[in-house]
Amino acid sequence: MSAILEIRDLRKVYDGGFEALKGVTLDIEEGEILALLGPNGAGKTTLISTLCGITEPTSGTATVAGYDIKTQYREARKLIGLVPQEINLEPFSYVETNLHFSRGIFGKPRDTAKVEEVLRKLALWEKRSNRVRELSGGMKRRVLIGKALAHEPRVLFLDEPTAGVDVSLRKEMWDVVAELKKQGVTIILTTHYIEEAEAMADRVAVIRGGEILMVEKTGDLMRRLGRKELTVELREPLAEIPAPLAEYDLELSADGLSLTYRYDTQADRTGIAGLMRAFSEAGIILRDLHTSQSSLEEIFVGLVEGEGEAQ
Repeated sequence: MSAILEIRDLRKVYDGGFEALKGVTLDIEEGEILALLGPNGAGKTTLISTLCGITEPTSGTATVAGYDIKTQYREARKLIGLVPQEINLEPFSYVETNLHFSRGIFGKPRDTAKVEEVLRKLALWEKRSNRVRELSGGMKRRVLIGKALAHEPRVLFLDEPTAGVDVSLRKEMWDVVAELKKQGVTIILTTHYIEEAEAMADRVAVIRGGEILMVEKTGDLMRRLGRKELTVELREPLAEIPAPLAEYDLELSADGLSLTYRYDTQADRTGIAGLMRAFSEAGIILRDLHTSQSSLEEIFVGLVEGEGEAQ
């Protein structure tokens, strides 16, 4: 799979000296979903705005399907669809008109069938003659997505696309994104809903302070940085951790009825076999045991707080 978006040492310095992007280098493959995660002020929106031609980079280069975003910006921009965070629709405009207008902006001929296809895909067809002001917040965000798709882009930027959308509509939008991926559209997603990245993204890029900390396949990131916990439920409560178990990193619950053991999933030895022998030697009878693994949200929090390192 080849890269459709190639970013090299991209920098953005605003008047006053604030450096919003500090040499971002990143390849985004055609047809993939990349989740761009980072805290507020990390540089996510600045990076998207720069790639979409809304703001100009101070230095560095970026190409979309080989077109330079500065020297060939018209060709590059035609290949990009953008769904911004803010709902910036004309309240008295009609839903269908918004999509026709977007096609025209990008030099696409009027195509009633294509607009209908997009509206149906987003469950907006029945609302096509409504004014924007008559729609719910979730429906307005669908119109934004429709506008971004109307000119048939190859790369789609979704900047917090489900902000303010209820759970059911959010899941429907996940289905829309999955369908776009099947059609070969490359999607770059920024979100504060970590479960979106975990559920949809092929890869995760973590940005902090204008720098990319790491880029990794979602599953690999979970396996590499995720920690597992083994919780052992006891038949009888313990007042303290017995001596035979002292060498293990165990945490006793407040009621004394369970012990938690944390271990690295990538370690050569987890230590679980030895722990089980130690329980037997100490005469402790187990009632049950189960494991759990760190979520991507926990991993992300660790990274942005500086606990994880890119490798």
